[in-house]
Amino acid sequence: MTSHHDVDAVVLDIEGTTSATGFVVDVLYPYSRSRFAALLAERGDDPDVARAVDQVREEIGDPDADAARVEKALNAWLDDDRKATPLKTLQGVIWSEGFARGDLVSHFYDDVVPTLRAWHTAGARLYVYSSGSVSAQRAWFANSPEGDLTSLVSGLYDTENAGPKQEAESYRRIAGATGHAPDRLLFLSDRPGELDAAREAGWHAVGIRRPGEPYYEQGVGDHAQAGTFDEIDISTSGSSA
Repeated sequence: MTSHHDVDAVVLDIEGTTSATGFVVDVLYPYSRSRFAALLAERGDDPDVARAVDQVREEIGDPDADAARVEKALNAWLDDDRKATPLKTLQGVIWSEGFARGDLVSHFYDDVVPTLRAWHTAGARLYVYSSGSVSAQRAWFANSPEGDLTSLVSGLYDTENAGPKQEAESYRRIAGATGHAPDRLLFLSDRPGELDAAREAGWHAVGIRRPGEPYYEQGVGDHAQAGTFDEIDISTSGSSA
């Protein structure tokens, strides 16, 4: 069933929405796990790495934690699929390098890229809001099977520059940063808690339900839902932010 929304911008979740969670868990997670130790040993003085390591130490309550203790914490969070900001930062560094080397190519469901191109052509602004770091998001869209898609995207948001994905304030922050009124924004995600938070902030929200994804059986609560992006019809006011 087609869902129609009169909005000026669409904000995209990645895992379970544009792309398969299984790819992230089965390909990207092991790739980062195998490289944490080398990153901490070789790049510990890089500002992004050093800041993330300090955040790990703060979260585990050990200001003097050495690289081995930090790596242990990262792996434990990975096992728990915890959306910890320093974990996502360090994964982003590793994945960006992996994409740049050609070790990695991102995954998108077949319906996603054609629909994003159509929405972009129709004048809708596209943004990403994912628990993965901004650097990981940029690498993801730059290294798709269909080439560099970053020209389609007007902005990238994560838990560090926007806040937690299940808090309405994060969506208010994104609305303010993009310059779009909340009721001109549409959020797409597979997670009910995120959809609830977006709606609380005054946004439109559509739950994406793809068979095989972790939240498929749970459903999306009382939100509008779609199985593919091409079931969502977007019309814009013609204004731009």
